[in-house]
Amino acid sequence: MADVSVPSLLLFIASIVIAAGVAGVLVDTVTGISGALDDRGTDLSQQIRTDVEVISDENTDVYDEGAGNLTVYVKNTGSRELPASTAVVDVLIDGQYQSSTELFVVDGTDWTPGSVVQLSVTGLSLSTGDHRLMLAVNGDEEAFRFRHEA
Repeated sequence: MADVSVPSLLLFIASIVIAAGVAGVLVDTVTGISGALDDRGTDLSQQIRTDVEVISDENTDVYDEGAGNLTVYVKNTGSRELPASTAVVDVLIDGQYQSSTELFVVDGTDWTPGSVVQLSVTGLSLSTGDHRLMLAVNGDEEAFRFRHEA
């Protein structure tokens, strides 16, 4: 009878050790997935609450050929305050990324919902004709078409 109980006890202990190891790995994996989902949910919430609109008139010449500057006005139509910094704004003109940009809040100090910023892109050399500005702010993208007349 002792011959049967010792091997059974060893198998039982080995099974418990293996089960504990597997449970530890599963708990760690589930915790990691849960944390990633929380982070993604926060990012999505901020993207959903972010909305901007280019309010410049497309029929006016927003490009100053002599200075090489493009100036448009952008309104925060979302439900959250946005940083008034070029670090959160990506600008493309005719498909080319523009790094020489400046952002100024027109009606206050913070880019709160309902407020407007002046976005200036410097160092441009645009030809006569139709052009397209793409603006991306925290996942929200806006397109603005304009025409430059010489």
